[in-house]
Amino acid sequence: MNSPEQSQLGKAASYADHYDPQLLFPLPRATQREQLGIAGQPVFVGADLWTAYELSWLNMRGKPQVALGRLVVPCESTHLVESKSLKLYFNSFNNSRFESLAQVRDVMQQDLSEAVWRGGPMQAGVGVQLLTPEQFAREKVQELEGVDLDRLDLECTEFQPAPQLLKAAQHEKPVTETLCSNLLKSNCLVTGQPDWGSVAISYSGPQIEQAGLLQYLVSFRNHNEFHEHCVERIFMDIWTRCQPSKLTVYARYTRRGGVDINPWRSSHPQAMPANVRNARQ
Repeated sequence: MNSPEQSQLGKAASYADHYDPQLLFPLPRATQREQLGIAGQPVFVGADLWTAYELSWLNMRGKPQVALGRLVVPCESTHLVESKSLKLYFNSFNNSRFESLAQVRDVMQQDLSEAVWRGGPMQAGVGVQLLTPEQFAREKVQELEGVDLDRLDLECTEFQPAPQLLKAAQHEKPVTETLCSNLLKSNCLVTGQPDWGSVAISYSGPQIEQAGLLQYLVSFRNHNEFHEHCVERIFMDIWTRCQPSKLTVYARYTRRGGVDINPWRSSHPQAMPANVRNARQ
């Protein structure tokens, strides 16, 4: 079984420039989910929305092609792909020749789908969309919408996840609202490098105390964990301590190495959020 310590994170790596699917390094989701008390089927659905800004390959005449990539990795998959290995995999296309953009997309979809279901039956493939330069001008920049938690002037003293800060008005009338913050920060599980993010929390149920929620989000500041695991930790802490009837957590992290990761988790099936970058991305 692969572990984060066995990956290329924090290690000198040679950058292959010819197509090599063996560069992908899957990590089992179950290992980290067990720490959150998740055994078997999670209480949430969702996906990891990736954006790849540095994609290039050669056409059959050797002329470089470029594209912007959008990936959708179902959270039900047994594995995630370690981010540095994904970047190395994308780099391996640089000097490889392909007949068309459609062929590149199909190859990526096949390789990534196999990786995230490594060793198990595939339930849903990875979605891959490649945008050509002619489509770049239509790309938007948009901030997460909701009540801004960062407006609150408060003291923060916890810098490791502190779910005890979460409180909800259990005996008052339920509400439906979305709360947002740009103050989410965690660190890479292996390298300790900072991961900066924005997060939107939408829920129905007892009203969550906003000050405690913001202090809780700030408490991730010195925490070492992958993006996907941080969002699942936030979801489970709010789900168990505040007991909403519905809950969605959506985080957009700034890019590193030409890739951003944007996990989305929901207690109920719904339309996937638009994969639209914010200003910091």
